[in-house]
Amino acid sequence: MTSLEHNESEPPELLAPAGDRDCARAAVENGADAVYFGLDRGFNARARATNIDLDSLADLMAMLHRRGVRGYVTLNTLVFSDELAEWERTVVAVARAGVDAILVQDLGVATLARQICPELPLHASTQMTITSAECLAAVEPLGLDRVVLARELSIGEIAEIRRESTTSIEAFAHGALCVAYSGQCMTSESLGGRSANRGQCAQACRLPYQLVCDGRDVDLGDMQYLLSPQDLAAHALIPEMLGAGVRSFKIEGRLKTADYVANVTQKYRRALDTAWEDWCAGNGVVSRDVLSAAEVEEMELSFSRGFSPGWLQGCDHKMLVPALSSAKRGVRLGVVQRVRRDAVEVRLCSASTEIRAGDGVAFADGDASHDDTQGGRVYEVRSTGGEVVELRFGNDRLDLRQLSPGMDVWKSDDPQLTRRLRATYQTKQPRWQLQLDLNVTARSGEPMRLAGRVYRGSFPTLLATACVVAEQALEPARKHSLTVEVLSRQLGRLGGTAFTLRELECELAGEPMAPLSLLNQLRQQLIAALDERLAEPPQRTIRAGALADMRHAIAERARPQEGAATLPSPPQLTVLCRSLYQLQVALEAGCDEVLVELQDMRQIREAVATAGGAGAFLWIATPRIQKPGEIGIFHAIGKQLALAPNSTGVLVRNLAGLRHFRWMGAPLLGDFSLNAANELTVDWLMQSGLNWVTASYDLNRDQLAALIEHCPPQWLEVVIHQHMPMFHMEHCVFCSVLSPGTDKSNCGRPCDVHQVRLRDRVGKEHRLHADVGCRNTLYNATPQSAAEIVPRLRSAGVSRFRVELLDDAPEPELREILTCYRELLAGNLSGREVWTRLQASNRVGVTRGALEQQRDPLAIL
Repeated sequence: MTSLEHNESEPPELLAPAGDRDCARAAVENGADAVYFGLDRGFNARARATNIDLDSLADLMAMLHRRGVRGYVTLNTLVFSDELAEWERTVVAVARAGVDAILVQDLGVATLARQICPELPLHASTQMTITSAECLAAVEPLGLDRVVLARELSIGEIAEIRRESTTSIEAFAHGALCVAYSGQCMTSESLGGRSANRGQCAQACRLPYQLVCDGRDVDLGDMQYLLSPQDLAAHALIPEMLGAGVRSFKIEGRLKTADYVANVTQKYRRALDTAWEDWCAGNGVVSRDVLSAAEVEEMELSFSRGFSPGWLQGCDHKMLVPALSSAKRGVRLGVVQRVRRDAVEVRLCSASTEIRAGDGVAFADGDASHDDTQGGRVYEVRSTGGEVVELRFGNDRLDLRQLSPGMDVWKSDDPQLTRRLRATYQTKQPRWQLQLDLNVTARSGEPMRLAGRVYRGSFPTLLATACVVAEQALEPARKHSLTVEVLSRQLGRLGGTAFTLRELECELAGEPMAPLSLLNQLRQQLIAALDERLAEPPQRTIRAGALADMRHAIAERARPQEGAATLPSPPQLTVLCRSLYQLQVALEAGCDEVLVELQDMRQIREAVATAGGAGAFLWIATPRIQKPGEIGIFHAIGKQLALAPNSTGVLVRNLAGLRHFRWMGAPLLGDFSLNAANELTVDWLMQSGLNWVTASYDLNRDQLAALIEHCPPQWLEVVIHQHMPMFHMEHCVFCSVLSPGTDKSNCGRPCDVHQVRLRDRVGKEHRLHADVGCRNTLYNATPQSAAEIVPRLRSAGVSRFRVELLDDAPEPELREILTCYRELLAGNLSGREVWTRLQASNRVGVTRGALEQQRDPLAIL
């Protein structure tokens, strides 16, 4: 790994989660440099966390700043048009409370935040799906101060991005992993009506699925949890991440306990400090894990589905998703060797794992889920010699008849560890203290002066300075003059404060004397002054009416030029095809505007020729994700555009594609994956070069209507028939379970020859598809139709409507879909007739609107 770029010399940041105030306190007392948290007013990606009351935000920020800790507010969800005014009021309050930065997902509200308060630092959430230097360059106009990169990037890919950008990089180092790209997962919404882009993920990835390959069930044994990754634990990779240019190391866990925060923060504090110390000593990247096996097991006890390096060392699909469990497991203790009438003999699997009376244990059949496990607290531990221990339990606490030799034993709780962790943050005396340097000037005949400088961290950073001066001049000593020893003893009495004395500089002249009461008074005054200086929020400019001004500017940009025709545009039906067969059917049915998403890039040339021969305009879809080293896909698309420059365009699905193809001058249609949920985002995308924008799938019919009310309808395309793309994953299920390989270099590409579906717990079989980058998308088995709202959209001025095909159904079935929607747009069929004939769900987007059919959010759970 090469050296850090751009002469970065500031110590890296350890960033801890805070789902509530206890978690914030645990983070502070265990060494976090910063914490991130959401507000209880929504707009954050962890709606189920306790979160922070907006009325108490200023108080929390003052507490954090007094301890030298930064506080970041997560406003990292999509925001709908009718919520923008409330979002604006929230950001004003956040800026005034002294918050150090906000994290955002929504491109439009990022522009709004910049208008409201230019001095408020802006961080791009991982929900923004930044996966390459090209993506990052595309959002540079937003003025981002930091970007949280996608979890799916390797350390090498992070380094490539850093070399091409000066934006500060934040990356996850520990915690749960989403199987889908953040900001691109629609599973919870599609199946249960809970939007992950709105902070309401139902964790459908943690459920069991059965594999159906080419129409037949595949027996995978105990492998049921095909989409549930192990947790990330990168403590041993901190030096490499540091060398790649990561400046902030993020711990996931706003839904976790304060004990978890304390446990993980203190471990990563030491790992990060060691790596930075090596770096500052000129040793570069020194690959070593400073945590012992026992310390790692302690983190596993707080929360673990099994630890892994995630994607940081590249893709290893079998390692990432063993598919044997999705539950918190704790630490594997051993295997049941013998079950007696009143005890269980267990052969331990690790000498580092201790088991004591009071610990919690669970028994499981192999590595299966813990849904039906037996468990309880150990009453007594007896050693039988060697690696075998005898565990006894209280009366009726455990049904030993349900246990058998060979079962796995997991240590699930350690009260001794819990007490130790809670002692770190449930204390009046601050544990993680600020370092105080004092300068004393004491001269006879002059008032005594006491100045202080406050530093924080293992590699001290100056936070604040203050100075106090006595009211009276010092008199010459008659007996005992002031000494350094007396000053050090009296001024170092900092018990009960957040400070500890590091250095004392004294300038004594004329043998002055000072009563101890004066020294105590000056010390207390200085501490109060430093507290006030630390807690004081920064002065910021708040611009009133920013949202109203931006909406007015949008209306002006959409106003027709004088003399231009204002007649409503006729409806245009576009059809997305996922195979050359579907393309042929669509063209033969008379479709004059088609889109293609092809797994084999070599087929694009044929698609261009076929569409051109039929006189149709062809949109070529980019992949939804573009990572370092994949720009060649864009070049390949560009070559096909050059073959038919007047009859081809690009369906842009990621930010990198937006930037790349804009400079080519090709027509651009932004897809749903750009997450345009409000008029500010639509406007930003249009100004960035798009000709039309597809409305976000997170919008239900009421929210879509609100968008159209504030946005020029001629800018929009609305998808009115589709199989909802639920998970979009770097993880490849084909490779994981249908191949002996571990990644796309050695998997043999089973995706090219097999049709795979995943069956959920209610029996629905969802189609799995691999794209050109070997990323998997799982599509909802049931198509959904927005046919009923088409008349309302037409009357509002929307003219572009899309139908998306999925499977290569018989030609009559595909023609029936296209015919129904053509007749709908012509006014010859009603919306109800369309969706009932096609056996589709009557739904717009993924969250339920007032006029849409009811769904059970818990159906799959």
